[in-house]
Amino acid sequence: MANSSFQVSCVFVFCTCLGLLVTAQSRGQFVFEKPVPVFFFGDSFFDAGNNNYVNTTFRANYWPYGETFFKNPTGRFSDGRLISDFIAEYAELPFIPPYLQPGNDQFTYGANFASAGAGALVETSQGLVIDLHSQLSYFKSVRKSLNRKLGDEQTKTLLSRAVYLFSVGGNDYTFPFEKNSSVLGPHPHEEFVGLVIGNITAVIKEIYREGGRNFGFLGLDPLACLPYSRAVVEGQNGGGCFDKITPYVKLHNKLLPKLLQKLEREFKGFRFSLSQIYEFLTERISHPSKYGFEEGKVACCGSGPYRGIYSCGGKRGTKEYDLCKNVSEYVYFDSGHPTERVFQQIADQFWNGTPNSTVSYNLKTLFETKY
Repeated sequence: MANSSFQVSCVFVFCTCLGLLVTAQSRGQFVFEKPVPVFFFGDSFFDAGNNNYVNTTFRANYWPYGETFFKNPTGRFSDGRLISDFIAEYAELPFIPPYLQPGNDQFTYGANFASAGAGALVETSQGLVIDLHSQLSYFKSVRKSLNRKLGDEQTKTLLSRAVYLFSVGGNDYTFPFEKNSSVLGPHPHEEFVGLVIGNITAVIKEIYREGGRNFGFLGLDPLACLPYSRAVVEGQNGGGCFDKITPYVKLHNKLLPKLLQKLEREFKGFRFSLSQIYEFLTERISHPSKYGFEEGKVACCGSGPYRGIYSCGGKRGTKEYDLCKNVSEYVYFDSGHPTERVFQQIADQFWNGTPNSTVSYNLKTLFETKY
């Protein structure tokens, strides 16, 4: 009798689950099938600590970086988590460790190749960062590793479901003005932006050939109005934004969606999300109180005008620096990088954005599977 009751219960549970599945199918509901892997490419907005393992001064593996969330420095250029960390959380994934971290050989959740200071061009901070093409090479190595562990078919499935996220381009435009203006050469800004976009395009196409189908991109932030940029202008002619760089940034943000829409038409299954953050950050810089901040122009950590001298932590030549008392009141943590609060707001827009703030899909859609 007990055995009969058990069988009836099992049948009831099975039928109930089957009914729920059929209902979900009939409604076309979106559900997470299993965690979708994510691969991060680009610069400091995503770098979880790869530069800790590179011979470079572009590091954030010392206090006060990491003071808010991790309570110790991790190599992230902020007081806490980055956009990449929040996206992993929203996608129900663990934090994706830096690819170069010793012992990191489990890639079924994805990988993080991003490198602070990196650009799409090899010449950008060459020898001090992992440029975008080198990051692509690392991705191809990961593909081979997955193939050995999972086999060809499972690897193809994993890579086709995965999402590939990019934050890159800004350093290509700031580097020539900061370090080596000869990189610009005789190029008018239209041609130079074309070189940057062209390099990004080449990497996207390579990932597509390797099986990638879902891509996410951050547009460029207002580079001319970072605390660092303001400090440069303050030393030259008395304040304001470094407007020489603005034509490059605005043209990049104009051409990137056109490129992605072209790829969407040309490549079967290609899907993308683009979150434009230029106006998003400009608003917070200009009207911080509207978004819950007290200070939009001055960094929390640094020295000089706007705390825009790149001295946070005292490890880059300039030993003295100032540190604010309440980082949550600030838009920028150091001379060029937002606080964790701002990174979370950017991640929220990227993940849930409406057509007004994201182009094509929002990022959440790329992580979802329709039965």
